[in-house]
Amino acid sequence: MSSQGRTTGLTVLVPAYNEAESIVDTVRSIQNQTVPPDEIIVIDDHSKDNTGDLARGCGATVMRPPANTGTKAGAQNFALATVKTPYVMAIDADTTLEHDAIEKLLPSIKEPGVAAACGYVLPRYVRTIWERGRYIEYLFAFTFYKPVQDYYGKPMISSGCFSVYRTEILQAAGGWNTRTMAEDMDLTWSYYEAGHKVRFVPEAMCYPIEPHDFNFMGKQLKRWSHGFIQNVLVHWKTLANIPVLRMMVAVSLWDAVVATVVYLVAIPLLAIFVSPFFLLGYAIDIPCIAIPVLYKAIPRGETLRALASLPSFFVLRFVNAFYLFEAIWSEIVLRKSLKVYEKGH
Repeated sequence: MSSQGRTTGLTVLVPAYNEAESIVDTVRSIQNQTVPPDEIIVIDDHSKDNTGDLARGCGATVMRPPANTGTKAGAQNFALATVKTPYVMAIDADTTLEHDAIEKLLPSIKEPGVAAACGYVLPRYVRTIWERGRYIEYLFAFTFYKPVQDYYGKPMISSGCFSVYRTEILQAAGGWNTRTMAEDMDLTWSYYEAGHKVRFVPEAMCYPIEPHDFNFMGKQLKRWSHGFIQNVLVHWKTLANIPVLRMMVAVSLWDAVVATVVYLVAIPLLAIFVSPFFLLGYAIDIPCIAIPVLYKAIPRGETLRALASLPSFFVLRFVNAFYLFEAIWSEIVLRKSLKVYEKGH
């Protein structure tokens, strides 16, 4: 029940596998919302730890599939069939919500034609080089790219860690498809193919635990990169017929691959062998990243954190480009598609 004593018509699904360290924080953050959901369902996907017991102890409903589903999408689909409320929300088991996140996000899903809505994502911890790189990446993407995408009515992804959906539409679509490693992107693009709308609500904040070392970051980037290329291959006809989405995919590829090669390889070589004036390229690129980042960081009182984290972003950008190159080579050239879902955090 909500704090006003009436139902919200919302069920929250929390897929979880070996999340004993974070599941309690996640469930508590959902329960302590200004507008709590009607029910919280934790799908314990045959964890080897006591994830299910901890979630049950917090008062959440715990479901356990007959066998490990192998993917987050599979776990969510197992519970989706039981949802009776008009709206359903998916939240990762390592993600906490700002106290008013659900209240801020719910109105958008009630707008005519809207099938999904997502919020703003920031790392919960910003300590290691990898967490700092992701912090800048998210500040930039959710302050610059995402609002532009929302303006044109086409957010590229309704983020899997925190999104709300119309239950009827999601169930009719068969839930989250398991054909790619990026089920949230797949669902978002499928919605566009069906003529549905997706919204981005920057006021609705969530805080996932991001990879803290290279091992876990590598697993995540590999899954995300392969998932992105897999979705391009699955939805290439959609990309051809939806100009805005096609442009966003092209910009993403340019930023992740071409811009990174230019920034980290081409400019230094040109500066050494041609002219030092090519170093002026950095004077253009760095402010383009820093301005949107500081625009969001300053009101949050995180100016020093953002400035100190900027160098980490360029390290992460290079690593991300490597994994995207690898995904393009594997998925398109070698025709070896990534099939095993391996979470990293």
